[in-house]
Amino acid sequence: RDGRQTEILATGFRAANGVCLNPDGSFVVTDQEGFWNPKNRINWVTRDPSGKPKFYGNMFGYHDVTDSSDEAMEPPLCWITNEFDRSPAELLWVQSEKWGKLNGSLLNLSYGTGKVFLVPHEKVQGKIQGGMIQLPIPSFPTGVMRGRFHPGDGQLYLCGMFAWAGSVQQPGGLYRLRATGESPRLPIELHAVKTGLKLTFTDPLAADSVTPEKIKVKVWGLKRTANYGSKHIDEHPLPVSAAKLSADGKTLSLDIPDIQPTWGMEVKYDLRSADGKPVVGVIHNTIHGLGE
Repeated sequence: RDGRQTEILATGFRAANGVCLNPDGSFVVTDQEGFWNPKNRINWVTRDPSGKPKFYGNMFGYHDVTDSSDEAMEPPLCWITNEFDRSPAELLWVQSEKWGKLNGSLLNLSYGTGKVFLVPHEKVQGKIQGGMIQLPIPSFPTGVMRGRFHPGDGQLYLCGMFAWAGSVQQPGGLYRLRATGESPRLPIELHAVKTGLKLTFTDPLAADSVTPEKIKVKVWGLKRTANYGSKHIDEHPLPVSAAKLSADGKTLSLDIPDIQPTWGMEVKYDLRSADGKPVVGVIHNTIHGLGE
């Protein structure tokens, strides 16, 4: 805090963008696709008990790692495809009662697309995993780099810019993202289990809208090399054999017989809420382990 000492907590990044400090001293930071980074990634960084910095994959970065295997790096919370977010920025926690059912959730901002994403996540077998889904708002006219919740009005203020490759190219902007009271109708929990996936939504779903045909799941692999990025490897659909709702209508259980750990997964759903509103979305996520 006084600037008198420096400690290296983690190495192996390419172009880390924005640090979200957690209450326990861990932090979340994004990184960008490139050499040794097959796609963009969200990293949840924790301190190694041994004091040795953890390594996050970029062999061209500053570190003393000689093992280039995937097993030698810390895995990300999730890999992010270019079409979903071509350049992720800073994450932050929702700290506002005015944001209702999203209060306490994790958000990811996008420099590349000017979007704001919800980041549902979990810890399975010691690893943090999860995914992203866009908030139901239009893109901002610039990339969005940083955001903070105002302690007075409880709303989110964002600043953004355009300086290099990006989809939204106004030179800069300052924005307020205000909760209107309208429910986002989003999945705020995502759990990968041995039988499939469990999604918990902010609002009850209509039981007659929940059928396996309304949910499409596909998976793919990535190859981490000294080359720039990676194409999707062995991309293929995963059939959903059954879809069931919990008694309160909020938790959707998907039976996926062929589910297994994967670097890339997409879940598309087209459902309705109990009050008849459309519940449509796309999740991109990563699975390191399957819970019970």
